[in-house]
Amino acid sequence: MDPKIKDAMQRQVEKEPFAKKLGLKLIDVDEGYALVEMKCTTEMENIFQMTHGGAIFTLIDEAFEISCNSHGTVAVALNVNITYHKAPSPESTLRAEAKEVAKTRRTGNYYITVKDEKENLIASCQALAYRVGEKLPFLE
Repeated sequence: MDPKIKDAMQRQVEKEPFAKKLGLKLIDVDEGYALVEMKCTTEMENIFQMTHGGAIFTLIDEAFEISCNSHGTVAVALNVNITYHKAPSPESTLRAEAKEVAKTRRTGNYYITVKDEKENLIASCQALAYRVGEKLPFLE
């Protein structure tokens, strides 16, 4: 992977307001790949005192966003299908791992899993991106 793209992706996640709000951390990025971490907090709980599905979706979306833009060109979500398998334990640390399954000139298909620190599968996702074809605006 081009080091300029890798560094730019890391900087963008670090300053992204929503990622900061939820404490998302980019652990690793490579072409078509991203690993993002999030610590569950009480502020992320739903009415049942479990981590809200929206927080888990956000973690998945961040890994998807990074993996599909890791080629240095703009890509945006077309479709995201999530299956929630298990509620994470309170205060778990979750990791979303996005892997590119297929890529064409205009689309990219990704498989994303969310696991806790004990490797329990929390959620899985299939996502489709539209590859705009323009250079990422934040690349130097």
